[in-house]
Amino acid sequence: MQTFSPLSVHRQFILRSPVSPSRALIMLVQPVLGRIVRNMAREMPDIFARLGPHRHSSFLIDARELPFLVLLRPDPEKPRLIAMSRRAEPLCDARIAGRFSNLLGLIDGGRDGDAMFFSRDLDISGNLEAVVCLRNALDDVEGSVADRVATSLGPARRPAWTLLLHHLTRRDKDGCQ
Repeated sequence: MQTFSPLSVHRQFILRSPVSPSRALIMLVQPVLGRIVRNMAREMPDIFARLGPHRHSSFLIDARELPFLVLLRPDPEKPRLIAMSRRAEPLCDARIAGRFSNLLGLIDGGRDGDAMFFSRDLDISGNLEAVVCLRNALDDVEGSVADRVATSLGPARRPAWTLLLHHLTRRDKDGCQ
């Protein structure tokens, strides 16, 4: 009996897909992102209240090592977290860009957003007030947002994390920034 690791199954899907590897990865990631934002809306509704007038804003998140962008629309009635091609950058209210590890540290409260911005490790453009409200809303969450997100993925947690780490490790080996 032959067994497959979650990573090998994802790799086979991406390599055999009739669409580009980047598009295939987006198709794999999108259901995970949808689950994340729905769980956050259900388990952490205070985040949306804390955003005030910016809860209907759109935030484009660019983790530079990833082959796709993520659009966050934290509308409490219909929150959306959408993976999209880098070639199809949408209009947004604010754009936040940086290395994945820095963005993860920012979300989890372990990194100082102001220091990252002034050291140019974090690029922010558009509505800065909306970004500050988003940062403050995340800072007010008790505990680790990243841990809560990972736990909310249930059985999908391990394959999603494995695929992400594989991609980031491969990009680092290829010398991509």
